[in-house]
Amino acid sequence: MNNSARVAVAAMTLTMLAVLTGCDNAAVETQIAVAPAAPMTQTLAQTTDGAGEWRSYGRDYSEQRYSPLTKITPDNIAQLGLAWSGDLAERGGSYETTPLVADGRIYVSTPWSKVYAFDARTGEQLWKYDPKVPGEFAVKLCCGIVNRGVGIYEDNIIWATLDGRLVSVKADTGELVWEKQVTDREGFHSITGAPRIADGRIFIGEAGSEYHQRGYMAAYDANNGNELWRWWAVPGDPALGFEQPELEMAAATWNGEWWLTGGGGTPWDAVTYDPVTDLVYIGTGNGAPWPAEIRSPGGGDNLFTSSIVALDAATGEYRWHYQAVPSDSWDYDNTQQLVTADLMIRGLQTHVVMQAPKNGVFYVLDATTGKPYSADLFVPTANWLTGFDENFRPILNPEADYGQADSTGFYVVPSFAGAHGWNPMAFNPGTGLMYIPTTYSSYAFVAEAGAKMGNQLLSINTTKKPEGPAPQLQGAGSYLLAWDPVQRKPMWEQRIASTRAGVMTTAGNLVFQATGNTFKAFRADTGAEVWSTDTQSGAVGGAVSYEIDGEQFIATVSGQSTGGYWAPNYARLLVYKLGGTATLPELLSYTPPQLNPPANFGDTALLAQGEKHYTEHCSSCHGTSVGRVSSVFPDLRYAAALSNDALFSAIVIDGALQNNGMVSFATQLTPQDAEAIRAYVVSLANTAKDAATAVAQPAPAAQVH
Repeated sequence: MNNSARVAVAAMTLTMLAVLTGCDNAAVETQIAVAPAAPMTQTLAQTTDGAGEWRSYGRDYSEQRYSPLTKITPDNIAQLGLAWSGDLAERGGSYETTPLVADGRIYVSTPWSKVYAFDARTGEQLWKYDPKVPGEFAVKLCCGIVNRGVGIYEDNIIWATLDGRLVSVKADTGELVWEKQVTDREGFHSITGAPRIADGRIFIGEAGSEYHQRGYMAAYDANNGNELWRWWAVPGDPALGFEQPELEMAAATWNGEWWLTGGGGTPWDAVTYDPVTDLVYIGTGNGAPWPAEIRSPGGGDNLFTSSIVALDAATGEYRWHYQAVPSDSWDYDNTQQLVTADLMIRGLQTHVVMQAPKNGVFYVLDATTGKPYSADLFVPTANWLTGFDENFRPILNPEADYGQADSTGFYVVPSFAGAHGWNPMAFNPGTGLMYIPTTYSSYAFVAEAGAKMGNQLLSINTTKKPEGPAPQLQGAGSYLLAWDPVQRKPMWEQRIASTRAGVMTTAGNLVFQATGNTFKAFRADTGAEVWSTDTQSGAVGGAVSYEIDGEQFIATVSGQSTGGYWAPNYARLLVYKLGGTATLPELLSYTPPQLNPPANFGDTALLAQGEKHYTEHCSSCHGTSVGRVSSVFPDLRYAAALSNDALFSAIVIDGALQNNGMVSFATQLTPQDAEAIRAYVVSLANTAKDAATAVAQPAPAAQVH
C-alpha cells in the first residue's frame, strides 16, 4: 500500500459506504459513517436552570459548555471590554483551569493545585488556599503541572491535587473542611482533572498510564472524602481474582503478563454524570506501553483501554462500553470531553452521548444502551483504521501496527497529540453545532521495547523515523471546527482559531476561544470573527459566562507562558463585560540570560550516556524537542552548575535543591551518570551558543570587481 493509500481510509468501497450511509461518493471522502440509521433532523432545547452561574466544569451536567445568556451578541460585542482582572501568582507552563461561578464568587485553580476565590462583581480577592503539593512530585507527572478546576458541593469547594488528595474548603472563607489522600503516593498516580459532583458523590479519575499504572475511576463521599466505590479499567493478575465481574471478560482480551506493567487505561479527564440515566460516563486512557504488541504479545483488544464506559452512579457497576480503539498503539486515549444532549433520531427524541476524541472520529451513542448511531471522521483522513464493521467495531489497518517485528515504523494520522486533545469543545443547541479545537497532522512511530519518551515508559524510539516519506496531508494544521452531529458533517472551520484552547458558546450566537495571546469571539452560525483582545499570555482552558445584577460577564484564565522560565508571569483571571474600561498593566521588559557554558568535555561514549540519562530522567521537566515541558523549570543549558562538577552532583545526586522541586536522583543515577549528563548538557549549550553567535555576526561586505 503506497503512502496516499495509507492516508485514505479505503477498506470499504465507496459503493458500500454510500449504501450504508445514504450519501453520495463525493461526501465519503471526509465521512466514515457506516450506521444504517436515518439522519438526525433536529436538536431539542436544553434546560436554562442556573443560567446566570457556571457551577460545574461544563456549566451543567451535560458538559455542553453552553451559556443560555443572550445580552452579549455579535451586534454589540464591539463594546466588550475588560471589567477587571485578578493576578494569579503561580508560574506554570499551562493554566488549564475552567473558572466556576456561584453565589457572587468566582473560583480558579492554578497549576500547583492552589485555589483562589474572587468577588465576581469587583475582582476583589477573597481568599487563597495552598494544599502545599511537594515540588518533587513533579517527577511523577506525565504531561505537565496542571489542574483543570474545582467542584461545588453545598457550601464547599472541592478539588483534587497533583499528589492525589481531595480537598474541601468553605466556599466563603477558604477554611479547610476535610482532606483525604485517595491515590497511592508511592506509585505514579496523579490527579489533574476537575471533579464532578452529584447527589453527594465526587466522581474523579486519575492519571499515570505512561508510567504503567493500572487505571481506575472512583466515587467519594462529598462530606468526608471516603471512597464509595472503585471501578478498574484494566484487569490485574488473574491469579489474584477480579474486583469486578466484567474484568474476567476484559482479561480474555489481553495476552502475556500485562499486569506487571499495569496496562494503562487511566480515566484522567472525561467524566460526565447524567441525571437522565443516573449513569456516569467516563473516557479511559491509552494502554501502556504504547505498542500493543509489546504490552500484549499476540494481540487482543485490551479492554477497557481507549473506551467510553457507562457506570451506575450509585454503585459503580458496569452498564455498557464502546471501545473506540481496540489494541491502541497510537496514544489514542478516549479521555476527551463527553457531552450529553437530546437529538431527534428517526423522528424520535433520543438522549445521546457525543465525543470527539484524539483518533479523529466523532461519535454519537445512545446514552442508555451505548448503541452507536454514527461514527464519522471529523478530520479529512485517518490511517489507523480502514473502516468499521456492521457492529461499529473499527477495522484496524494492519500496516499501522508498528509493534510487529518486521515493521520499520509508521506515520500515523491523526498524530498522537490528537485530532482533538483535552481542550474542551462546546455544543450549542441553538445552532445544533459542536465546536471542536482540531488538529490535522501525522506522527512517526518506531517501536523499541523499554525505550522512554522523557521519563515515560512508552517503548517507542523518538529519535528514529519510519522508512519512507511522511504522508502529505492536504489541509493540515490547527483550526476551530463547527461540526453538525445531525447532518454528520463539518459546517465551517476557522483557521485563525486554535487547536490547543478550550471553547465556550452562548445563546447570543457566539463562540469564544483564545489563540496565542489573543482572546477571540466568532459568530456561532458562520464562524466569522467579531471580536478580539490582547491577553498578554495564552489561555488554553475554557472560558465561562455568568450574570450578576443584570450584566453578562465573560471570564477566562490566561497563563500559558511563551517566554520560557525567565519571562515575567502574566497569569490572570480576566473578566469582560459590555462597556468595560479596565486595562492590563504594561508588559514588563526583561532580558533573558546569556549562554555562558564551560568548554565541551567528554568523549562520544560519555556524551551518549549523558543523552540517554538526560532523556530518561531530565527532559520531561527541563525539555527536549519531544518532551512535554512546563516553563516552571529552567532550561539547564543556562545553569551555573554546569561549570562546577561538585555542585552539579550535589543537586542531581544529593538533592540540594529538593525544596525547589528538584528531587534527588540517587536511586536512579550514579555520580558518574550525573557527570555524563553534565557533559551532554554542556555540549547542547555550546551548540546553541555557537548558533546564536553565527546569527549575530554581520554578513561580509560584498566584493566589487
